[in-house]
Amino acid sequence: MEIFKIVAIGLLTCFVGLLIKQIRPEFYILVILTGGIVILFMIIDQLSVVFNYFLTIFNKTNLNYSLFSNILKIVGVGYLTEFANGICCDTGNSSIGDKIVLAGKILIVCLSFPILTELLNIIIEILP
Repeated sequence: MEIFKIVAIGLLTCFVGLLIKQIRPEFYILVILTGGIVILFMIIDQLSVVFNYFLTIFNKTNLNYSLFSNILKIVGVGYLTEFANGICCDTGNSSIGDKIVLAGKILIVCLSFPILTELLNIIIEILP
């Protein structure tokens, strides 16, 4: 299973990061970032599966493609925010990470307005 490889790389990255942090602390963030990027590249195929699944749902329901792009943006903002927050926390800048999370949440709310509007329009059409 792919998850075992991902977990192994994650744990190896953490272990190497701890060793590097003691010897050359300035390279610690590079090790952690490299491990994170390797893991992201490992899940690219799975992201295409998710993308195709959403596309199939939207094709079957005849919903507006702008809603589809908004959902993908929301998911992207959520994951990118969490990734950036993790890096900030790893470098000891949790206060900056918290601001990134707050900004991500606000962006997600703003991106969800068209979806909420479309949902309300569908509900209004169903009601007599």
